[in-house]
Amino acid sequence: MDAELAGMVRELHARQSIRDVLANYSRGIDRRDRELLLSCYHADAIDDHGAFVGGREAFWDWLGPSHLMHYRTHQHSLTNHSCQLDGDGAHSETYWMFAGMTHHGDALTLFGGRYIDRFEKRDGRWAIAARKCVLEWWGAPIDGAVTEEWRAAFAAGGPMAKDRTDCSYERLLAVDPARIGIRLGV
Repeated sequence: MDAELAGMVRELHARQSIRDVLANYSRGIDRRDRELLLSCYHADAIDDHGAFVGGREAFWDWLGPSHLMHYRTHQHSLTNHSCQLDGDGAHSETYWMFAGMTHHGDALTLFGGRYIDRFEKRDGRWAIAARKCVLEWWGAPIDGAVTEEWRAAFAAGGPMAKDRTDCSYERLLAVDPARIGIRLGV
């Protein structure tokens, strides 16, 4: 393998290792898996979660009661992710969304923000060295946010199904030329 290809493979491996840590973090919280969550951090890492600032064990001790006090179930989802590698260090920004069902009438509440992380590779293992959790929005879903006209417009773009008739299986993906120029009002 030439040097350029070897460098690309190392970079891809580092990026995937970092994404695996992020996914394990969400899984660790949602499955209440202490060992998995702690493995996402280096032993001396500091997490600034706004309402909590401290090390990984103290974070776990705070996290469980704070989530369980308000929510009977929840999910942490990760979306956009960017990562700048610098040798055995990396700076990443990952968008997150939290959905939780409260203990009171099964009300759904949503939060969203970003994890700003410094990752470090130590002894061959990538993990969080420092984290800032940024809360950017919160609220509860409302009914009727998407009108029938908008739903029909999305449906006309292709079939949506829980089988192979779904438009995601269409090969070669194409947009119907008759749909070009559609612009619904807001």
